[in-house]
Amino acid sequence: MTNSSLASVDRTTPGVSRFYATAWRWHFYAGLYVVPFLFMLAITGLVMVFFTGFQTRLGFVVKVTPQAQSASVVQQADAALVHLPGATLKEYIAPKEADTASWFLVSHGGATEAVAVNPYTAEVLKVVDKDNTVFAWAERIHGSLLLGDVGDRLIEIAAGLAVVMVVTGLYLFWPRNGGRWSEVLVPNLRAHGRAWWRSLHASIGFWLSGILMVFLLTGMAWTGVWGGKLVQAWSTFPATKWDAVPKSDATHASLNQAGQHEVPWGLEQTAMPASGSSAGLPGVPAGSAVDLANVTALAGQLGFKGQFHVQVPRSDDGVFTVSADSMSGDTTDPTADRTVHIDRYTGKVLAEAAFTDYSVAAQAMAVGTALHQGDLGWWNAGLNMLFCAAIAFLCVSGVVVWWKRRPAGSGRLVAPGMPQDIKRWKTGALVMLGVALAFPLAGAFLVGLLLLDALLLSRVPAIRRVLS
Repeated sequence: MTNSSLASVDRTTPGVSRFYATAWRWHFYAGLYVVPFLFMLAITGLVMVFFTGFQTRLGFVVKVTPQAQSASVVQQADAALVHLPGATLKEYIAPKEADTASWFLVSHGGATEAVAVNPYTAEVLKVVDKDNTVFAWAERIHGSLLLGDVGDRLIEIAAGLAVVMVVTGLYLFWPRNGGRWSEVLVPNLRAHGRAWWRSLHASIGFWLSGILMVFLLTGMAWTGVWGGKLVQAWSTFPATKWDAVPKSDATHASLNQAGQHEVPWGLEQTAMPASGSSAGLPGVPAGSAVDLANVTALAGQLGFKGQFHVQVPRSDDGVFTVSADSMSGDTTDPTADRTVHIDRYTGKVLAEAAFTDYSVAAQAMAVGTALHQGDLGWWNAGLNMLFCAAIAFLCVSGVVVWWKRRPAGSGRLVAPGMPQDIKRWKTGALVMLGVALAFPLAGAFLVGLLLLDALLLSRVPAIRRVLS
């Protein structure tokens, strides 16, 4: 069977064709749910990658003219706070280059404001509402459709079913029975109409299938159920490595600002160390104030350079946290991830976590997330934008292929027919259900559909006619 025979498979074709028809049917029905979500993820992902790779997540890069002397960090922070009366400091972000501004995140009027300050003159250059940047809106739509947990769950289901689409798509277009690889690897641009769209859909989908699987899995690792309750919970950095220091009730996820994921995946669920004990290694020199200036100086002594973050304590037992990682766009090397916690009272270094301390899964996610977000450099961002555009085209071409296959004026979905060999149909259903059950929400969704079909849809002729 060649790829061009996709349109001609019927319920009576023996052998492999029956299983082929089953795979096609699953691909079609999964696509009904997945395509709108996958298109949204591709478009919002393209927007996010643009700002991650070519600008900044706060907007355009704010440039300054380097000078011989720099203002102190305290002077810069004071300038930011004076500019927004009543604001409280949350975080300092050191300049990435000598000609870029410092950033200070402050809480002001219930919002998180990012203030760009000239590191040489302490002049406020720009104020950005971190909750309302283009990147922030794209990320919220990308992660939850602006629907909170409900949106997160809907997207998780779509991602699980997208895995089913990848598996069935590979099966559908895999050369068999005399088919040639050239028919899959190279689209037939001389074809016309539906054949042209189908050829492009098959070739692009085949080439991108492996990359799409990586993006689906790394994206799903942030979701609330499969990610947060299962994979992340099993793979998070063990706080037991910090047994010598007291722990806080807060986790590292509390360091995320304005609802954006900025803490490395492998640390989000790890408990924070707590200030107020005699534990820790020498840090800020004894007798010196444990403040932003001295903690920033200590960061330099510990080897932090270029862009890094210093988060100030947020509670009585809170800590200063110094970090640099690819998740926040500080570095293009995820293996250089590093987080250090400092006691707010004694200035001692309480705990540290680096890439080498992560579990294997957390290391894979650090690299996978950096690849997913386009953090590895301009080349990564450029390829990701091309990938997002290609995924959007796959969604459109799939809909076009279906539309052109429908009889003119038909009021039905014109779904691929169910094979008459019910044993083979059950086998195909179990295979696809097994793939989906690896992801609980997608599995539960499919079980619900099967029950709905058995108890209602297949028993009502009018509904059955529309869905056929």
